[in-house]
Amino acid sequence: MTANLLDYDLEGLALFCERLGEKRYRAVQLFRWIHQKGAVCFDDMTDLAKSLREKLATTAHLSGLPVISQHLSKDGTIKWLFDVGGGDAVETVFIPEDDRGTLCISSQAGCAVGCRFCSTGHQGFSRNLSTAEILGQLWFAEHFLRKHLHQSERVISNVVMMGMGEPLQNYAALLPALRVMLDDHGYGLSRRRVTVSTSGVVPMLDRLALDCPVALAVSLHAPTDSLRDDLVPLNRKYPLAELLDACNRYLAHAPRDFITFEYCMLDGVNDQIAHAQELVRLVRERAGVGFTCKFNLIPFNPFPASGLIRSSMAQVQLFARILSDAGIVTTIRKTRGDDIDAACGQLAGDVRDRTGVEERITRQRRIAIHHITDVVSADRSQ
Repeated sequence: MTANLLDYDLEGLALFCERLGEKRYRAVQLFRWIHQKGAVCFDDMTDLAKSLREKLATTAHLSGLPVISQHLSKDGTIKWLFDVGGGDAVETVFIPEDDRGTLCISSQAGCAVGCRFCSTGHQGFSRNLSTAEILGQLWFAEHFLRKHLHQSERVISNVVMMGMGEPLQNYAALLPALRVMLDDHGYGLSRRRVTVSTSGVVPMLDRLALDCPVALAVSLHAPTDSLRDDLVPLNRKYPLAELLDACNRYLAHAPRDFITFEYCMLDGVNDQIAHAQELVRLVRERAGVGFTCKFNLIPFNPFPASGLIRSSMAQVQLFARILSDAGIVTTIRKTRGDDIDAACGQLAGDVRDRTGVEERITRQRRIAIHHITDVVSADRSQ
């Protein structure tokens, strides 16, 4: 079986070339052809020796992800559905703005974390993506957009690992992908412009801080362990105190001097004044001396299986004002691509429910209904 060269960062590609009897500078040339020029055919790589191209033809290939569908939002957002085989698909979203172009990349087919407000989590977990499948999303999008926008310069200026999946649960594939994004011979992105979003896998946060510190966004969504246990089940393993301590440690290595906390606004669940006040207390008292953060309040994007409702904009603004008045930098995320199900929390793709999450939710609801019925019956009999 030949090697897919999208699986390698520059160091990995240099080792591959060494096995072919080639010098390191050939790996740099090859790397540039792949990522900066978007070449798919070795014969097009004209500054490579013919002998090397012949070796590559028998030992390697460049395989991106087949596109199943493409959807264009009225606001310019583009969503692609990519086939990753085995009946699974992942989604990737490009968000154009006046001063940047942001690509939202998936790291897994489905997600095992199971956050209540996320449609991907309700689909369950299928499998981790390979480095080639993670990078293949950026490789396709960057060169597709250059071609269709008739641009020779870089179109994608920011990458956020906020698509389907929990990136830090696929660390072995994520790390080389991040290194390619940052490499000057690859996409040349700044560490400040590559963001990993996590629901709080504490041990891997510490590893990322040492291996490849990029901007960090943490899916917080609740000010207390009891509420976060319900909304973000991973909290039962890594509770808030541990998570905030890890965030504090990460700041020593981070390219920015703050951590972004994402907070999905759910009507009557986590959006009350008391919740905002508790967040203020949490940041001030539990995060440690010198800890700085920014809150990004996210309007919930409803989907039928969630049973949740979006907070009113008035409530979101009140919540934001409480945080801002306490000196915490707070923004309200502008919803993009919701008409094509490309907004935050809406990515679901075509993922098989291998964890049986829908069955479990149905079973839990039946148990709850039976319990309520029993309580009502007992009250009537007294």
